[in-house]
This record gives sequence, C-alpha cells and structure tokens, in this order.
Amino acid sequence: MMEKARWDELARAAATRPSIASLFDADNDRATKFSASMGDMLFDYSKTQLSESSLGLLLDMARDVDLAGKRAAMFAGAPINETEGRAVLHTALRAPESAKPVQLSAAEFGEVHKTRARMAAFATSVRNGSFVGQGGKITDVINIGIGGSDLGPAMAVLALAPYHDGPRTHFVSNIDGADIAEVMAALDPATTLVIVASKTFTTIETMTNAATAFEWIKTKVANPAAQFAALSTSEEKTSAFGIAAERVFGFEDWVGGRYSMWGPIGLSLMLAVGPENFDAFLQGGHEMDRHFAETDFSENLPVLLALVGVWHNQGCGHATRAVLPYDNRLSRLPAYLQQLEMESNGKSVAMDGSSLEVASGPVVWGEPGTNGQHAFYQLIHQGTRVVPCEFMVAKEGHEPELAHHHALLVANCLAQSEALMVGRSLDEARAIMAAKGLEGSELERQARHRVFSGNRPSTTLVYPKLAPYVLGQIIALYEHRVFVEGVMLGINSYDQWGVELGKELATALSPILAGEQSDAGKDGSTRMLLGYLRG
Repeated sequence: MMEKARWDELARAAATRPSIASLFDADNDRATKFSASMGDMLFDYSKTQLSESSLGLLLDMARDVDLAGKRAAMFAGAPINETEGRAVLHTALRAPESAKPVQLSAAEFGEVHKTRARMAAFATSVRNGSFVGQGGKITDVINIGIGGSDLGPAMAVLALAPYHDGPRTHFVSNIDGADIAEVMAALDPATTLVIVASKTFTTIETMTNAATAFEWIKTKVANPAAQFAALSTSEEKTSAFGIAAERVFGFEDWVGGRYSMWGPIGLSLMLAVGPENFDAFLQGGHEMDRHFAETDFSENLPVLLALVGVWHNQGCGHATRAVLPYDNRLSRLPAYLQQLEMESNGKSVAMDGSSLEVASGPVVWGEPGTNGQHAFYQLIHQGTRVVPCEFMVAKEGHEPELAHHHALLVANCLAQSEALMVGRSLDEARAIMAAKGLEGSELERQARHRVFSGNRPSTTLVYPKLAPYVLGQIIALYEHRVFVEGVMLGINSYDQWGVELGKELATALSPILAGEQSDAGKDGSTRMLLGYLRG
C-alpha cells in the first residue's frame, strides 16, 4: 500500500504544476517524449501538466507499490482478488495455448480452448444455417444479460458493425418491460435465437427477461427452449430451463463479469462477426497483454494511461474524466468504461481493510465526437471545473467514399485538444470584438464571454482503423489501466460489493409493493413512495 508521504509528495508536485503551454515552450521535443506507441497505436499525453519530474515521481510510486510484482502475480493466476479468494485471469481467455498461466492447470487451461472451440462450432452452425429455428434459418439473436453480460458485447457488436455477416444481434438488459418489448416487436420468434447470459442463472433482471422471451417464442413454436442458449456455469438451472447441454457455455470463477466478453459472454459478438474475426479480437487483447507484461513502465501504454489518470485525479483533484471517442461506432465505449472503471475502482476501503487516505476512482463519462461538441463541451472549455479529456480517433475510417467526412472528424478531434490547451486570452477576445465594431464597456463585456482559460489537459489515442484486432487492443488497454490504478490505490479492483445492498433491498421491497407484506420498519420517504406507487 502506498505510503501517505508519497501521496503528499504527489499533491505538492501538482500544486506547483506548470502550464501546459510553458512545458511545450521549454522543450521542442515534448510531444515525442510524452507519447508512447505499441505497433500502429499511439498514445499522446503531452497535452497534460506532467513534467519530467512529476512523471518520474509517478513512475517511482509505481515501483514503490511493486506494480511489476503484482502484475506478474495477476498473469500467473495468483488469487489477487483477496476478498473473494479468486484469481483474476480474464487474460487467459484470450491467450494462445502456448501462454498458460503458471498457477492454472493444463486441464483448466485446456477447458478455455475447448469452450472456445465449442462456441466457434455453434456460431458457425447458426451462421451457415445448419442450426435452424423452428421457422427456418436464424435471422436474429437476442442477448439477454445485464452489467458485464451486456455492456461489453453490446459495445463490441456496435464497434465492429462493418464486419457483421451473421444474424442481426440485439441486446436486452433493463428490467423495464419496454426494453424487451421493443426488441421482440420487430422480430419473428420462430427465427430468433435467445442467449441468456448469467453466470449463476439467477440474476433477477436477466431471468425475468428470459422468462418473457420464452413465453414470446412459445407463441410461435412447439419447443421454445430449443431456440435458447445459455452463458452460465449452472448446469442444473440451465437444464431445468430446458436448454440442452451442447448450447450451454460456462466460464470459471476467475473471470469477473465486466472482464468476461473474451469468453462465452462474447458469443453474440462471435455470431455477428464470425469466429475468425472474434479470434482477431482476442489476438489484439493478447498482444496488449504482452506489451503490458514486457514493456518498461516508461513506454508502457496501460501504465502511462493509468499514471496520467492518477496524476489528474489523486494529484490534481480532478474528480471526473471524459472519454471522447471520435469514432461513432465506439458510442457505447464510455458506458462500458463506466462499469469497467467505476465498479472496479469505486472503493473507499484498502485491501487491508483500512480507509483510503486519498480519493478513489474518478467519475467516468462521455459521448462520441462530434456530437458532444454541441452538448457538454461548453462546460469542458469554459466551466469552472477542469475535466481531463481522453480523445480517441482512427487514422482511417471504414468508408473510403466518405473520406472527406473522416478528415473533418479528425480535424475536429485535434482542434478540441488544441483549444483546451491554448485557450483564448482576453486580449485576443477584445481584438475579435473590436473587429466587429464594438467598443467601450460593451466591447469589454462581450470579450469576457469569449475568453477560454486554456491549460486544460487531454490525452489522445490514435489507432489505424477500428478493426477486431484494434478493438481488442483498446479494451485490454483500459482493463490494464484499471489494474494499475487499483494497485496504486491499494484496493481490490475485482470485487463489487457496492452493487449488493441495493439488490438485497429491491428483493425485500417486491412483496411490499405487491401488498403481501407490511412496510413497517421502512423509513418515512420509502413508506410514502410505496403508498403512492401502490395507488
């Protein structure tokens, strides 16, 4: 666990941080020094207030907490999820057979590859029509899950839309009946495959939606369970539901939900893009694993991305960060990262049970560019709070006939990061207003509204094109960023006890809402709301 003195040292460095512009003025080679690459992927963090000394301090802090040793323990399969006594081995789901974690048996690792092969065989049979619904070839797939069983595959399926050549894929997660009703309304039950994604096969939202889907398919076919597959480890419950064992794909307890789309939870993605493209996605993730495991901290993309995050949050006190992909197909990435980062590092207790002495993970939010520019960028540029921005953009789009669109997209991305850094001074604003014919107090008033303080930090991740391999790199990059930030904070990034209490209380409230139990013992507000909702 990090010594409090180190956090104090970081705070002092942040309190005396120079302006971004002055750092560029002092070093013509700053952009090169404060950027790193992995193959064709470039991470530029030069538009931050990190100096060589503050970056050096952060790198020393990473060594202080034995980041290298904890990284090795994770890849080896040690039980680093200490509150649950589990290993953290989602990396094994994307590893080739030659990269077995040392603490995983050959049989266990073999099961990973057997399951992947079973997934590929099933996906191929659905895609080529050898597996059919009771009304003919499967035309649509509904993935029913929530949290990690929904956000990852839903994000990835949208991201890889240019590679879709399988059945149409839809996602249902919300217990709100509107979610599943709107999906079912447009589909034919007889040619729809339903995937129920729940490790325990008990998740209340997922199983309620699954039961509704079952009744819907039953309206058109004699054996509705024959058009279901399950992503679950509970063979007893999936069998009771009627799903044949060959359509049940399980995964081990060393795979957390929000890290699980590399395995069976990614079946919907495999159905959409095919096993070969899914393998490319896994390969991209594995290559980022190798980069993270083998590259010096000073050139290591996940480490640097994490250290920039620690600098901004725990050092400078910026409580949020905006993820801004200038790639419309990554429109669900901010939502995916909200769970990945905030469920992982939204803690207040260190691994040893003590209270954290510094802020934990930041609030993560964002939207794709350029839409966000016409929404919340006003606050980012001229608001009273500084929001570090993480821009992402591809060198090349998927629509060569619309290359002029992509050029304008890239120009907007680069312009936003430049504007955040350089801003506009009051003198510059006065000159603009004077050129418009204003003078005196009105000139001064209008000029002040056009001042941009600048000196607002951002990073930019540039990748070649949003292909399966590249998406795998991006997701693994952010997964490892979460790990590094968690190690720096001394917390367990792989449990999520914070989601439990609300679920327990919701279960207790259901019979009260139905009028089957008394609301005695509930607080005044909850009793009033229950009474109002019961009518």
